[in-house]
Amino acid sequence: MFNPEQPTDLLGRRVAIGGERATVRFAGLVPPTTGFWLGVEWDDPKRGKHDGTHEGVQYFTCRHPTGGSFVRPEKASFGVDFLTALRREYEFDTEEELSQEVIISSKKLKWSDVQCRFEKLPVAMLKYCEVNGPGEPGEIRNTTPNIEFLNLDGSLLTSWEDVAAITKQLDQLHELHLSENRLRLPFDPSAHCLDFSSLKTLILNRCELTWKQILECAPMWPQLEHLSVEYNQIAELQRPEGVLQTLVHLDLYGNPLVQDSLLSISALPRLDCLNLTATGISAIQFEDAPPGRHTSMFPALTHLIVDQNNITEWSVVNELSKLPSLKKLSCRGNRLVSSDGNPATANQMLIAKLGQLVTLNGCEIEPLERRGAELDYIKMFGEEWLKAGGPGHPSTHFTNQHPRYQELINKYGAPEEGELKKPGPSVLKNQLLKITFTFPDDSSRKPIEKRLPASMVVQKVKGLLYRLLKVPPSDLRLTYTSTKMVGAEFELSNDLKTLQFYSIEDGDQILVRWS
Repeated sequence: MFNPEQPTDLLGRRVAIGGERATVRFAGLVPPTTGFWLGVEWDDPKRGKHDGTHEGVQYFTCRHPTGGSFVRPEKASFGVDFLTALRREYEFDTEEELSQEVIISSKKLKWSDVQCRFEKLPVAMLKYCEVNGPGEPGEIRNTTPNIEFLNLDGSLLTSWEDVAAITKQLDQLHELHLSENRLRLPFDPSAHCLDFSSLKTLILNRCELTWKQILECAPMWPQLEHLSVEYNQIAELQRPEGVLQTLVHLDLYGNPLVQDSLLSISALPRLDCLNLTATGISAIQFEDAPPGRHTSMFPALTHLIVDQNNITEWSVVNELSKLPSLKKLSCRGNRLVSSDGNPATANQMLIAKLGQLVTLNGCEIEPLERRGAELDYIKMFGEEWLKAGGPGHPSTHFTNQHPRYQELINKYGAPEEGELKKPGPSVLKNQLLKITFTFPDDSSRKPIEKRLPASMVVQKVKGLLYRLLKVPPSDLRLTYTSTKMVGAEFELSNDLKTLQFYSIEDGDQILVRWS
């Protein structure tokens, strides 16, 4: 409760005013007005009017020139303790509410499962419930000892000591959400390592934190595996010395990173997934490894997300190929373009350059898609390869630009001279392929030869076969064989893909079967 007799106790306190969050920076009189005022700095500076100055007198300061306001104490809520908020949120008894379901972290729970007895409660969702502290010592442990998931987003907690006073009573706590809080840094972080001893996942989005501050807090989280710090004030990354060594997943989405500092976190031994979406990066370089070799950095990284950045150079992709464990890449919203300006061609180049990938942009790379991308890549740069030295010793410049090209030549063979011609878009679209349809399950049918455009989709091929065979397209199963891959048979599994997508060439056979 607000106590005008002790205004200094209010400084630094978190308050809720009209649904918005703020921090008390001043408490007292503001002449010539009468009565008591609180000077607050808003989390959202758009809510403010000034920088703490009134009629030429500076009563408090703000980070933003219009981030401050004066409000009457009765308009500010200082919140409630943890158990009071919990009871407000969970104590209800109508049949309708008890029959509802809630989805938390992909788990579907009945409200009755989490409401009936607090001591068995595994999940506490107290987002924006104005929690300001733990309440009476030991009461949380006595009342809700089995909470594993706790959401305190947008709380009115003032410091990490306040958080620790809650979590120390929750021995089973594995996941903690503290987004949209403004927590004062701990005086002695190592003193609280037992208070978060079971914590595996910590969400600290939109908390105005720097990376240095996160590292200062990190001794409190000795077992942390998943850390999300989206939309903070993280610019320059420093090397985690003796902290965060258990980290598996790091989410830096929306932070204005200094890209040269990115390698400061490259020695994290267990880091498996790194999200760098919308961080402004345009380049990355692993100078410890030459083209075509593996870097010692990010040794465990299998999943990298670099969506919505400023990556424009294919040399960045060559650098990513040095990552020894990379299997999943998301690279949407960048400006990587191929010579023809086609986004599909750019994706093919990504697949061909990063032979270790299993998924690209959230989609699994099918064997046929990989084969088509790699063959097209060989053709696309075959002329350049020949000019650079070809089968003998391609120039260092070409090898640096295309570190995987020789590996693909070894896999598929060198491109033939006819394949190196680069028809324009209109020629490519109208290019006719001589295709022979055979019927391996019906020996009485003779092969049928047709000339089809390379841009024809499989769905239309099935329509053509329906007219010829009177077999419904849904019953048809198509595969093809290539003169370049004798003995191999590839399925045309996607009706919306073109013959060109599957790298079907002049003279290939399509095998037709039906149920």
